[in-house]
Amino acid sequence: MELIVGGGVVGLSIAWRLSRAGRPVTVVDPAPASGASHAAAGMLAPVSEVSYTEEPLLRLGVASLRRWPSFAAELAADAGLPPGVLSPSNGGSGGPSNGGTGAPSNGGSGAPSYGLDFRADGTLDVAFGADDLAALDELAAFMTKLGLPVERLTGRECRRLEPMLAPSVRGGLLAPGDAWVDPRRVTSALLAALERRGVPVVRARVSRLLRASQGPQEGAVVGVELDEAAGGGAVPAELRADGVVLAAGVWSAELAGVPVRPVKGQIMRLRSAEPLLSRCVRGMVHGTPVYLVPRGDGELVVGATQEEMGFDTRVTAGGVYELLRDARELVPGVTELEVAEVVAGLRPGTPDNLPLIGPSGTPGLTLATGHHRGGVLLAPLTAALLQGEEPELAALCSPARHRPDPASAGHRDPRGPAAPPYDETSGSKEMG
Repeated sequence: MELIVGGGVVGLSIAWRLSRAGRPVTVVDPAPASGASHAAAGMLAPVSEVSYTEEPLLRLGVASLRRWPSFAAELAADAGLPPGVLSPSNGGSGGPSNGGTGAPSNGGSGAPSYGLDFRADGTLDVAFGADDLAALDELAAFMTKLGLPVERLTGRECRRLEPMLAPSVRGGLLAPGDAWVDPRRVTSALLAALERRGVPVVRARVSRLLRASQGPQEGAVVGVELDEAAGGGAVPAELRADGVVLAAGVWSAELAGVPVRPVKGQIMRLRSAEPLLSRCVRGMVHGTPVYLVPRGDGELVVGATQEEMGFDTRVTAGGVYELLRDARELVPGVTELEVAEVVAGLRPGTPDNLPLIGPSGTPGLTLATGHHRGGVLLAPLTAALLQGEEPELAALCSPARHRPDPASAGHRDPRGPAAPPYDETSGSKEMG
């Protein structure tokens, strides 16, 4: 039996794929789907999020984006969801072609959303000043060199695509192959699919990893010890397994000594009777990146701050102010929308921003953590890499480059005093 520690979009995707392959699997998490995935915006945007120093991450993102349409379709079928469609009232208008990334263009004209609000209408990066325009030109040249589809637009062309953009927008860069999805629908579907497949989901906290103390497997990870008190006495003291996959986000460091740190992000959800945007819009405001992601139900996601604040998950007045201030620079109409929710979560960052996916160096322990901002995007690829697919990409995120030291990990569960469990008033406990 394979044991997956972590019930976010990454851990649940791994469990689902293993189950589809006929492998017995169990998931353990005190509150599945309540952490990073609950807070995330769900951008599937490897092209628009690239930087000049992150070409390996770009390769991972593009490869995973290609997998998303089939991943979504198979998940919807397994979860028993209706296929769903995007109409002109809740999708994009005149969406671009897929640009060769492998993601279909929904275009707002009846394309399948798979019941997950999956949309592939591209991302529009906008610029306000000469420096921003120069940066877009450099990015466009870099993307073209890598063979990735991008289209440079004037300010007028940007407003033709998105009429609600501010008049001060002077230009933009369209990444037509980018997409996005509703992570909350995805994790809900994954849990439903696992239930239909009979995969156990143990709602308990992992106190520590269990290791063999003698014999030929001495030192190997053979299971986990559970916090019985946190489970209300309804969980076993431990779970034994043939292998353990650690997909616990920022909590992975406590359990296995991996170099993963929390990066706080505050994110806001606004509600509108009529959609303001037909695609994801991004921009730099006061030197800070901001994005707006439309949902099919009229919701508009605005994010996100990036703060090195340890395990602090408080929603702050300053964070809310910055989000609204910057979003208003892009789309002035956001100030008229209803505030539906503000949450704060913790992204699992690594020293080089690449995830840790693969054998840990300790027998019996596999890592699938450190996805930072890309947990939703990289979930399909992560599950595939752990099944031996695409070895060249697997080498890019091998944990061997940051070899963990399980012996240095503590035995306490940081979800108690360090970061309270998620609720809709206090925020989420992690963010990927």
